[in-house]
Amino acid sequence: MHSPVRDNNGFTLLELMVVLFIMVLGFAVVGINLSSGNDATKLKVVARDMVSALRFARGEALISHEEMTVTINLEQKNYTVSKRNKVYPIPKSVVVKVVTAKSQIKSDELASIRFFPDGSSTGGRVTFAQGKSAWKVDINWLSGQIELNETDDQ
Repeated sequence: MHSPVRDNNGFTLLELMVVLFIMVLGFAVVGINLSSGNDATKLKVVARDMVSALRFARGEALISHEEMTVTINLEQKNYTVSKRNKVYPIPKSVVVKVVTAKSQIKSDELASIRFFPDGSSTGGRVTFAQGKSAWKVDINWLSGQIELNETDDQ
C-alpha cells in the first residue's frame, strides 16, 4: 500500500504573507531613498538653470555686441537676465551666496554677473546650498567660461 501523496500546487497563506511583508519593506526603503535624493536633485536643477541663464547671457553678449547681465535678488530668491522680462525663481529653502566684482553689488540683496561683448565677464561664483548638498557655479572673469561643480564648502 502506498501512503497518500499530497499534491502541493500552491502556497500557504503564511508564505504569501511573508512575501508581501518583505515586498512592503522593500518599497518603503526605496521610497525613503527617493525622497531623500529629491532635495539634492532639485538643488542640482536650480544650479543647472543658473548655468543656462549665465551661458545664455554670455552668448547674447557675444552675438549682439552688447553687455548682458544676470541679476540675482538674494532677498526675493530669484534672478533675471537683461533684455528678458521673465523672473526666474529660486526655491525659498535654497541658500544662495554670490561673490562678484564690487561694482556689480547694488545692495545687500542685489548682485550681478556682467558679460562683455568680447566674451569676458566680471566673474564670480554663485553657490546654492540646501541641507548637506551644495553646488557652485564659477564664472571666469577673463574668458567668461561657466563651470558647475558639486562642493562641500557652504
